Amino acid sequence: MKRFLLICVAVVCLFSCSSDDGGVNNNPFIPNALVQYQLDLNLPLFDNLRFAGGSAYISNGGGVRGFFVFNLSGDQFFAWEASCPNHTPNNCSTMTVQGVLATCSCEDYEYSLANGQLLNPVQGQANYPMVNYRATKNGDVITISNN
Repeated sequence: MKRFLLICVAVVCLFSCSSDDGGVNNNPFIPNALVQYQLDLNLPLFDNLRFAGGSAYISNGGGVRGFFVFNLSGDQFFAWEASCPNHTPNNCSTMTVQGVLATCSCEDYEYSLANGQLLNPVQGQANYPMVNYRATKNGDVITISNN
């Protein structure tokens, strides 16, 4: 009987987990903000996203300070909140992108656009990764959302 209950609990846990965590915000500094945006890779504005390693900043697509879209591999895209995740939004918290890094000018935190991780963490404090939004590609259209 114990074995049967253990197997049932394991099956329930397995099926209740989701491998797609894009759009989940567990950051205490970044408030939840609606993101629903479609971008067409055929538009000249998004030429940089046609190639692996390319990125674009979308300031008017939702989120707290907009978001960055990053082309990881040619067909795999990530979308990251543009507000630095390690403090509340303020006048210096909108990050900038150079190459594959996003930088916060408040305290020079650097984040990887490939995985959202803080690359220069401060010991003794909580260090949060970038807030991820769901990015799905269908043909030449990328949809960014958090709902």
